Amino acid sequence: MEQQTITNYSIYLADNALILAQRNSEWCGHGPVLEQDIALTNITLDLVGQARSLYQYAAGLLGNGATEDSLAYLRDARAYTNCLLAELPNGDWGQTILRQFFFSAWQYLLYEKLQRSADTTLAAIAEKSLKEVTYHLRWSSEWVIRLGDGTEESQQRMCEALETLWSFTGELFLPAPFENAASAEGAGIDAASLKAPWLARVQEVLAEATLPLPDEKAWMQTGGKEGKHTEHLGFLLADLQFLQRAYPHSTW
Repeated sequence: MEQQTITNYSIYLADNALILAQRNSEWCGHGPVLEQDIALTNITLDLVGQARSLYQYAAGLLGNGATEDSLAYLRDARAYTNCLLAELPNGDWGQTILRQFFFSAWQYLLYEKLQRSADTTLAAIAEKSLKEVTYHLRWSSEWVIRLGDGTEESQQRMCEALETLWSFTGELFLPAPFENAASAEGAGIDAASLKAPWLARVQEVLAEATLPLPDEKAWMQTGGKEGKHTEHLGFLLADLQFLQRAYPHSTW
């Protein structure tokens, strides 16, 4: 297999996990109730763990002195290939929950298939991560249902979150060249193949939450996989990378 292909694909997966983890971490100490504050923090730690494993693998493949720290902390925004959905501001609790649900539903399907990757390291990371993501998906699904089918105010906020986030979900299924290359070699997953089962899961949960399913053919935002990000990523990285840039060679 082409080493650069696996490296690019691993970094893509790691960037998604790390950026969403950084966003979720902003809730630490600010959750609506202590139990859910802890739950979201644990999900954040799981995502950081996934990012670490993938960055470590990519750094080893690069073999140019790169480390998990340099990949996470010393790249500029244009070098990140995460989807735009992961970097959006948290909004309120409902918006954060809905984003986590969209992301976990996608990540569950991705890792489920990636367990059978021709690349044994990616397969092992996927197998380990799937156990965590199964919980993330169950937790976020329950909260989407609770909030959507809750009070008049909670349903209104979930509808607003749907309107805000929906146009950022399509990018998950529009394959970038590095995804096509990884898929062609049997190491990665055909991104488009995940869309139908993802929509089915989303439709099921939104229906139980008494929330409307947005137009599947609506115009979608893109660019994250090409390094073209929203203005929000720069501010996120300023927080994420401050310590490593101010105190070089700090370790995880």
